[in-house]
Amino acid sequence: MARYSIVTDLNRCVGCLACSVACKAVNGVPVGSFWNKTLRIGPNPKEGGSGQWPDVDLYFLTVSCQHCAEPACVNVCPTGASHKLADGTVQIDKSKCIGCQFCAMACPYGVRYLNEEERVVEKCTLCEQRVAQGELPQCVSQCGGMARWFGDLDEGIEAFRGARGETLGEFCEPFEDADVHALPDVGNVPEGRYILRRMAWKGGE
Repeated sequence: MARYSIVTDLNRCVGCLACSVACKAVNGVPVGSFWNKTLRIGPNPKEGGSGQWPDVDLYFLTVSCQHCAEPACVNVCPTGASHKLADGTVQIDKSKCIGCQFCAMACPYGVRYLNEEERVVEKCTLCEQRVAQGELPQCVSQCGGMARWFGDLDEGIEAFRGARGETLGEFCEPFEDADVHALPDVGNVPEGRYILRRMAWKGGE
């Protein structure tokens, strides 16, 4: 069983929103809704610093479905519409979705929404239609900063692939285990990963 995921190198992300725009375009995401959001974290005072520019830290945090190992959204779905596949991704069977939004309320990251026109819940699918053909998720393939990488966590994040074909380990600045982070785990075990060097991780605040 695979554990497909996206790793974002936050030291490379410039907050250009290309990932959000590309996602909306390829997946037909309605106006006002997003499968992938980009948040600005900071500016925050550097540890032991004055807190005045340039003595501050700032980075951009992309947040989408974390395709959790123990997804709360799947546990509360009364129809089985929300389900987990063998590749580790969490998907929605729209033919079974009744629009109750229990899953949206259960998600700790606020990444699900109700499509008002179709009356079904939607979210990031990790571009399953592209991955099935050996392609990268659209947000990864369109990342001009080479900040987003896709792969199988069981193979190690150094093996994740980026838009130009390189692996994360070949292309990105070296990092330590302490530089690898995840969003807060409230029992759902998020599988998304973030690399942040030389700055304090504020992803859980």
